[in-house]
Amino acid sequence: MLWLCLRFPCLALEVFPPESEPAVVVALQRVQAANEAAQAAGIQPGLRLAAALALAPGVLVHERQPAREAAWLHMLACWSEAFTPQVSLAAEGELLLEIGGCLRLFGGLPALRERVRAGLAEQGSFAVQGLAPTPRAAQWLARAGVEEACLEVEALPAALAPLPVQVVEGFTPAQQRTLAALGVRSLGDLLVLPAAGLQRRFGAGLPLQLAQALGERPDPRAAFIFPEHFAERLELPAKVSEAAMLLFALRRLLAALAGWLAARASGLSSCRILLEHEDGLPASELPLNFAEPTADLARFERVLRERLEHYRLTAPVWRVQVLADEAQPLAGRSLGLFGQEAAQALAPVIERLRARLGEAAVHGLACVADHRPECASRAVPEAQAGVRPAVAGTRPLWLLPRPQALGERAGVPQHEGAILRLAGPERIESGWWSEVGQGGDVTRDYFVASNPRGEWLWVFRDAQGWWLHGLFA
Repeated sequence: MLWLCLRFPCLALEVFPPESEPAVVVALQRVQAANEAAQAAGIQPGLRLAAALALAPGVLVHERQPAREAAWLHMLACWSEAFTPQVSLAAEGELLLEIGGCLRLFGGLPALRERVRAGLAEQGSFAVQGLAPTPRAAQWLARAGVEEACLEVEALPAALAPLPVQVVEGFTPAQQRTLAALGVRSLGDLLVLPAAGLQRRFGAGLPLQLAQALGERPDPRAAFIFPEHFAERLELPAKVSEAAMLLFALRRLLAALAGWLAARASGLSSCRILLEHEDGLPASELPLNFAEPTADLARFERVLRERLEHYRLTAPVWRVQVLADEAQPLAGRSLGLFGQEAAQALAPVIERLRARLGEAAVHGLACVADHRPECASRAVPEAQAGVRPAVAGTRPLWLLPRPQALGERAGVPQHEGAILRLAGPERIESGWWSEVGQGGDVTRDYFVASNPRGEWLWVFRDAQGWWLHGLFA
């Protein structure tokens, strides 16, 4: 097994917007997290708020909000399911991912770690990555800021020895003073001490943690329980009046949705976004519809971006929520034998057109058992569309909305010049049973023809004269 620990050292600050000015998160009048600008001014976690204000009088102070941090970590746990089905919530601000069985799916360990890092950066987050064969060792490496991978159990003592003892959980202030008095400052100093003596001075928990970190004792971790229905909510740091400004926050939720779907090998044909307003106004609903079930985050983002570009908010938004109720199992697909790139699917193009032009502007066509060309197809949802012609014969794909009357010169029909008939006639007599508004009874002779401009035309003649009905590509 191989465990990847994601430790979020500034999780308390990540739930707030990124700021260029010095900003800190405080709890009980002490700094819990500080951004880069604040650290450049000399402010470090653990400093009293009064001292931080003395170093940077204009520092922005945010009160720590544990509920928002827990919700953000829960959302990151859903997102991380895109990399492994085995995810655990560890200590505060830590996620554990068992990745040993998933490396080949991502092209090896370096590629997987880079994808994790890039995915977090896209969401405005950062994590220290500790990697080890045991979950506790991975946590200790991440807490010490060591990202060098330890891949073998035999290498654990050497990898853990330089780490400070502060990475171990549960030491009281009195026990920390005892360790300092004994001259124990690193895990290497701790590992050489007798286990019986450690148990007598610090309790049974410390020797157990050391044995678990070295792989000598089992260290079972409770799996993260994914919700049956996806309903993640994100409170915005400030009210938003422009729809396009919601993209960054909603991308976080959609990334979590993609991970939730990956855990189920499922996809969605649609999901809902709720935009919550203040002052008791009802929430606005923004649906996202897809041409086929998908779990692709890039497709989610493309459709969302198109919708937001044409959406107008009725009131400022202070909280957003993504809801997904009906996940559908995704069918497997075959890959190219020699790594060929698959042809671009039509579904993403349809989704973007629908998001840009409106739901009613894009539809599929289904064939109808009717000889009359204008009645031989009907608009249907894309999933019900068919491409097989209803009747045999040479037919163009592009029909005019209404047949266009053609003039004649010396008995020859004209369209940008004299028309040369190439094939035909094809007699169509049909529709005696229907009303005129529904197509009516027709008797026509169809021809494939061309004109001096090189256009291929589909024309017919009836009792009223010559008509242009369609064009070939």
